[in-house]
Amino acid sequence: MTYETWGVFVATGDQLLMALSALANSHRLRILACLTTKGRTYISQLARDVGISRPLLHLHLQKLEDAGLVTGKLELSSDGKALNFFEVTDFNITLNPSSIADAVKSLTTSPPKADADTLSQKGNQHD
Repeated sequence: MTYETWGVFVATGDQLLMALSALANSHRLRILACLTTKGRTYISQLARDVGISRPLLHLHLQKLEDAGLVTGKLELSSDGKALNFFEVTDFNITLNPSSIADAVKSLTTSPPKADADTLSQKGNQHD
């Protein structure tokens, strides 16, 4: 099964997990909201609009871009300055129990293993 997300079909649970992970941050949600309402813009303006530093913005935009939720393009302004423009991609993520069950089937990442201390603590708990 495939998952319709950002205008294309995503073939793996790993890609769905990457998109959800990128969305699980308030700064990144604000960035997406700003790009959605104001449209395509360059880094310095977006940093001012969102109210965070450019280095922090770069970090969050990289995560969003890796997940396919935004795209960036380097362009030259009329005065010769290089400006990095970003815009939101056309994505639509449907999340329900069935889509989660399907996504799990294609995950390549393993769940974290519990260490011995965690297991012994669970064994000592009383309900």
